[in-house]
Amino acid sequence: MTIKAIAVLGLTLAFFISPVFVPFDGFNPTLYPIPQFTPPVLPAGYAFSLWGIIYLWLLVMAAVGLWRFREDPTWDATRPGFILSMIAGVPWLAVAEVSPVWATVMIYVMLIGALWALIRAPRRDAWMLAGPLGLYAGWLTAASSVALGLTGAGWGVGGLSDVVWGLIALCVALSFAVIVLWKRSSLTYGAAVVWALVAIMVRNDFGGQVAMLAGVGVVVVAGATLWFRGRRPVLETR
Repeated sequence: MTIKAIAVLGLTLAFFISPVFVPFDGFNPTLYPIPQFTPPVLPAGYAFSLWGIIYLWLLVMAAVGLWRFREDPTWDATRPGFILSMIAGVPWLAVAEVSPVWATVMIYVMLIGALWALIRAPRRDAWMLAGPLGLYAGWLTAASSVALGLTGAGWGVGGLSDVVWGLIALCVALSFAVIVLWKRSSLTYGAAVVWALVAIMVRNDFGGQVAMLAGVGVVVVAGATLWFRGRRPVLETR
């Protein structure tokens, strides 16, 4: 258990400092065969500030986990998934700079690992473990779907427009979100997804099909978050 706790802290530290070595300002629009200069599925720029909270909270989680919970079996159950997510997450920025396709594949690996960790997180110690995991997994749910929409539109898959791919991406994100909230109620997970959906609406000036679906998504995800939270309290001890 201690070895996994050390691995979580080491990988989280590497993840935390990775933006220092690879400043990333979004996918390069010209890396796609069909350049993606104004994709409707992309959130407004301010939304990415959430990463600051995610990085810091994950780092606190990793440090506390090694300090106080390194031999705790309930914390240990989350570590394999989180380690998988970090293995893909640490080099993600460097890959995203040169290959949107591989970055899309890797962000889904990050998402799968994060969801694995979140679903197995104990309901006690919620704000030290499930809280940061939920925020991280929620943002990845939105970000992975955005990457999917950009990749589909950028390569002209199916001959579909960027609007249609934006709608497909949002449907994927909403499906993931509702299933995850059903499996594991998490206020921070729902909040991160809603944050991203609102930013997509802002990016589209609250107009157009993608913004409309994002608005529906805000209602659905917020409602599911509150509904499942009420049925399965986050702070319940197990």
